[in-house]
Amino acid sequence: MLGLDPGSRRFGWGLISKSGTRLVHVDHGVIETDTRGTFAARLVAIEKRLVEVINEYKPDCAGMESLFFAKDAQAAAKLGHARGVALLVCAREGLSIGEYAPTHVKRAVAGGGRAEKAQMAQMVRALLNLSEVPQLDASDALAIAITHSQHLPLIEATRAAKATSPRCQ
Repeated sequence: MLGLDPGSRRFGWGLISKSGTRLVHVDHGVIETDTRGTFAARLVAIEKRLVEVINEYKPDCAGMESLFFAKDAQAAAKLGHARGVALLVCAREGLSIGEYAPTHVKRAVAGGGRAEKAQMAQMVRALLNLSEVPQLDASDALAIAITHSQHLPLIEATRAAKATSPRCQ
């Protein structure tokens, strides 16, 4: 499972797998783009590295934060562009994508929708039995992967039910 925390400057990614009911850390990282270059060049750098991550680890699905509304319209638009790159790459690579509100991720990982980033990072470290806390963007991506792993059985059951139910004419 691939978790994605889109950003145009720092784009977090994290990979986990499940062994029975246990979550297993695979890898994580942050794609840091060159802010001196054009915005388009930063999006290309994100796309290139994200394709490399997917080709290296071959995840079967992905989760990412859903778009939320920010006070700064320009920052929200840039985040939307980074999300669009991630959605495009995942769709092109055939990955199903789950999207989760930030408060939902916080509830799933820390038990409360108002958890601070540092608290979330500590919970990710504990849940994945990591020796140290990952960078915040990677920690956020791992939290999204954890949330997606919790919802995957329901998502798969819903897909199976839709595939076998008769279609309306």
